[in-house]
Amino acid sequence: MEKQRFVRPYMWAFIALGAFVVVYSALNLPLSRLDVRLVPLVAVTLLISSRFCVPIPRTTGQVSFSDTLLFLTMLLYGGEVAVLLAAAELFATSRFGKRPFSMFTSLFNGSMMACSTFITVVVVRLFFGRIDALPHDEFSARFVAALCVMALTQYVANTVIAAVHTSLKGNEPLWSTWRNKYLWISITYFGGASAAGISVKLASTAGFYALVAAAPIIAIVYLTYRTYLENIEAMAAAAKAEAAAEARAESAAEQAEQARRHVEELSHYIAEQDRIREQYAQIEKLSALGELASGVAHDFNNTLAGILGRAQLLLSMKDPEKMEPGLQLIIKTAKDGAKTVKRIQDFARQRRDHDFQPVSVDQLMLDVREITRPRWKSRPESEGVHIALELQLGSDEARVMGDESELREVLVNMVFNAVDAMPEGGTITLSTRESGAGVEISISDTGLGMTEEVRSRVFDPFFTTKGKAGMGLGMAVSYGIIRRHEGAVEVESQPGRGTTFRIRFPAAGCPVKLSVAATATVEHEHPALALVPPSQAAGARILVVDDEEHVRVLLKDILESEGHCVSLACGGREALELLGASAFDAVFTDLGMQGMSGWELARAMRERDCGVPLAVITGWGEAVSSGERSAARADWVVTKPFDAAQILGIAREVARRCESRAQGAVAAA
Repeated sequence: MEKQRFVRPYMWAFIALGAFVVVYSALNLPLSRLDVRLVPLVAVTLLISSRFCVPIPRTTGQVSFSDTLLFLTMLLYGGEVAVLLAAAELFATSRFGKRPFSMFTSLFNGSMMACSTFITVVVVRLFFGRIDALPHDEFSARFVAALCVMALTQYVANTVIAAVHTSLKGNEPLWSTWRNKYLWISITYFGGASAAGISVKLASTAGFYALVAAAPIIAIVYLTYRTYLENIEAMAAAAKAEAAAEARAESAAEQAEQARRHVEELSHYIAEQDRIREQYAQIEKLSALGELASGVAHDFNNTLAGILGRAQLLLSMKDPEKMEPGLQLIIKTAKDGAKTVKRIQDFARQRRDHDFQPVSVDQLMLDVREITRPRWKSRPESEGVHIALELQLGSDEARVMGDESELREVLVNMVFNAVDAMPEGGTITLSTRESGAGVEISISDTGLGMTEEVRSRVFDPFFTTKGKAGMGLGMAVSYGIIRRHEGAVEVESQPGRGTTFRIRFPAAGCPVKLSVAATATVEHEHPALALVPPSQAAGARILVVDDEEHVRVLLKDILESEGHCVSLACGGREALELLGASAFDAVFTDLGMQGMSGWELARAMRERDCGVPLAVITGWGEAVSSGERSAARADWVVTKPFDAAQILGIAREVARRCESRAQGAVAAA
């Protein structure tokens, strides 16, 4: 209330000052420069611009868009005419506008506008001389500077006078009032000055009636500013609504506290459920691991029983002819055990090699149809069930890069599942088509279909709908093969409407037949075994490195059976010592050794001698990738369990290379 008592004295002071300014300007009016062209300019300013006003948010004031016309009058007819027109325009706008004010307020507004315009005239004349002479100069930096000073002075003078009035009336700090309510209206002043400058230059070159060109500029400024102020009002309304919401929130504090307690209880319940779910998931994992371990143990017990029993039986035999069939059975049983290990590695998805070849998709589908024919035709027909298998080949002999046997295994497995899903018979459809840069393979059936729960778990390990007849590994292994081939699979199924598997693979980027150059490159990167008869190969000095004694001894016995000289090392460091003391024609090393792995040994070897042939023997199956093999510059990779023929074949190749080097050295000498 302390500031509000100064409002009326402040207004009276400016009314008096404004009257003085108006009288002064009228007495100094340059009548000789006035002409009839001023009449339409005054009429437009008083009658039209005063009708287009935008209220200033959070105040009772308004902003008119007569600034362009006032600046134009100032540039054409001098400051005194502009002062009189400014006072008359704002008085008319306040008194006869859409929101008319009282006579006292209208007089104050007119006086305020007269004073601010008078200040602008004085400042511009102080820096640039006669204002009405500026349009006759060339369009230069001086003219632009004059327009800027004109707009800035008018803006500061007008808004400061209005801000003081609003500050006193609202009992608010002057700076915050000016910053919040008047700072952002500068666009009307600078836009008006720019439009006036352009218009007066047009008038000087194209005639007075070129001032009509200013109309669109004024309209654009008006519409833009009006939209801006409407947004400001919307923001103010939103702020008011936010304040109301805060008030309601404070009044509902008790309800919020109660809700918080409920949330805490619910959070505790959810956390407890998550804990129980995690425990259940862990139990499921352990159960699955137990099933896997049980299945593996069962298969290996059968394998070991066959090997152990047959070996014990052979020990008691004296007839060499009867021993050979037993030994063949031992070999067959051991290979069956190796297949079991391979399936476990496939399930664990540890195979990373990508030595793929182009595979014809259409031929693959034809092979699958013939391989599965006994399952979908012969067996069901013997039980009185009819199942048809249809081929829809639309891939136009497209090819994908992959392992043909693995891809065939995936499709055969899916066909078998489709047969199991049609106990009453039906139709299986195998189709192919090219899709963009890939190939799509579809396997559809008209069987029982799957529920959403079953469909979402179809690739989960150990999940099966066949009871004890299935182990739940087939689809999990198939998924691993598809992903290894950079493919994707989708499943569509509804109960009673059958199932469709859609598998997408990237199309092969190279032709089926390799060129001669490409073949040479492949052979260089992965040296093949030369078929060297034992009689043609001389003995070679070979270093065998393995931390398992029975494997070392077995390799030694195999190699020495053809006259090779073998040295043994139980680890990588011992092998490096032997390599430093003697020269060897080749090195056979295991990968998984304590202290220094086979890869580390290979790198250390290559730092000493890049030419020594290297054979890597690993129990990780086919998990050795081509990149790892190339990095170690390994000549051969042998997976355990290995055949004696493999080891001897590598040894013969080593001996052949030694003999070739020796002959080359003799020829060079």
